[in-house]
Amino acid sequence: MSEIRMGTASGRWVLLATVLGSGMAGIDATVVNVALPTIGSDLGADFAALQWMVTGYTLTLASFILLGGSLGDRFGRKRIFVTGVVWFAVASLLCGLAPDAGLLIAARALQGVGGALLTPGSLAILQAGFSGEDRARAIGAWSGLGGVATAIGPFLGGWLVESVSWRWVFLLNVPIAAVVVWIAGRHVPETRDADATGRLDVAGAVLGALALAGTTYALIEAPARGPGAPGVLAAAVLGLLAAVAFLVVEWRIAHPMLPLKIFANRQFSAANAVTFLIYAVFGGIFFLLVLHLQVVAGFSPVGSGTAMLPITALMLVLSPRAGALGARIGPRIPMTVGPLLCAVALVLMQRIGPGASYVADVLPAVIVLGLGLSLLVAPLTSAALSAVPERQAGLASGVNNAVARAAGLLAIAVLPAAVGLTGDAYSDPLVFEAGFDAACAIGAGMLVLGGVLAAVAIRNPAVPESEHPAHCAVEGTPAAPGALHEARSGSPRGRQGT
Repeated sequence: MSEIRMGTASGRWVLLATVLGSGMAGIDATVVNVALPTIGSDLGADFAALQWMVTGYTLTLASFILLGGSLGDRFGRKRIFVTGVVWFAVASLLCGLAPDAGLLIAARALQGVGGALLTPGSLAILQAGFSGEDRARAIGAWSGLGGVATAIGPFLGGWLVESVSWRWVFLLNVPIAAVVVWIAGRHVPETRDADATGRLDVAGAVLGALALAGTTYALIEAPARGPGAPGVLAAAVLGLLAAVAFLVVEWRIAHPMLPLKIFANRQFSAANAVTFLIYAVFGGIFFLLVLHLQVVAGFSPVGSGTAMLPITALMLVLSPRAGALGARIGPRIPMTVGPLLCAVALVLMQRIGPGASYVADVLPAVIVLGLGLSLLVAPLTSAALSAVPERQAGLASGVNNAVARAAGLLAIAVLPAAVGLTGDAYSDPLVFEAGFDAACAIGAGMLVLGGVLAAVAIRNPAVPESEHPAHCAVEGTPAAPGALHEARSGSPRGRQGT
């Protein structure tokens, strides 16, 4: 394959295809939260159904993202990328046409599978096609444009909900996907990893999905059905047994999806423990916040969707500087101070009540949260990547992404029930306000714990940022540029970036 250069027609086409593909998934991840109150009202869905509309997508995405990267390495990155785009489009069509909550949840789960196929491939195509400075520039452009797409998502979703219908939140993906497939077919070269060997870890992917699915079902349904209900107990047992079997399989097979030995590295394990705590908070709070702004504060879908835009703006400006700072002084201080700032932001969010003013009540929390995230994200990811040898950077990136997604998935399942938000709570402002305030208090405590863990367990100095470009592990969080963009998860041969 001839080398692709930035500034050429071929380079622009390849970049456009990858940005549109991954951006489509990124927009969908953030846009759905804005539409949830309207979807729930239109379909007569309870709070558990709204949780499943988010977790159904995240569940399959987190379960199969590592497998998706491996498939691209073996069978062709463009082929798997295009397959994922088409799959995502068909699932989006089913979402848009769903007549009830159950079918919408099923279609969202199918969307997650498509996302797991297309998102690793988008960055892998750039890494394989560009080299040297052109690769760095391409990844930087992809990251910045992806951040813009993620930021546009909530605003676009709010506008569609108010002006047309929530169904167009999903239907809009179909023409975008058609454009991506056309560009990829004409302008994106095929690449694969000639050294990819061994069998695909299908058993690990299936067991991991069953473990997450069983656990999530039990956690979401227990408040309504009761923890002793046969279905809840069966799901919990299935999740536990699948988790044990997953660990056994990953330990014994020659080419595991998740080599457990990598966690023997204390720095890597510590970075991922902090990742789990931090992104569990983000997953739960951002799920509730957009609902809170509409249900309690009386914001419109457009208003709630755009409320978080300052966070994205701050991260676009400050994250590169935070990455450079972490490279100079090491990740420990940024990873300690960042979560503490985010904890302060969650305390400030408790001021958001009925008739809240955006400038006086919402914006201060948003700015503090943006500052905390800007300081935290790049050093956190860099700590995870730089903890392992260069040849394992792809694996480390995929694991870090999977940990972040699993954390958000479990948080959305656990946090609402823990603070009393079940049934039709999303239609009762008084109940929702009390639950949201309690969720913010819990989240602030977890963020403080994450900061303390970083102070105690993360070592300095860090490997320079130039050796391991940072990516963001967050999915579905308006704060994170390129939130849904994954590294080339299955291959240990390439470096990842946002």
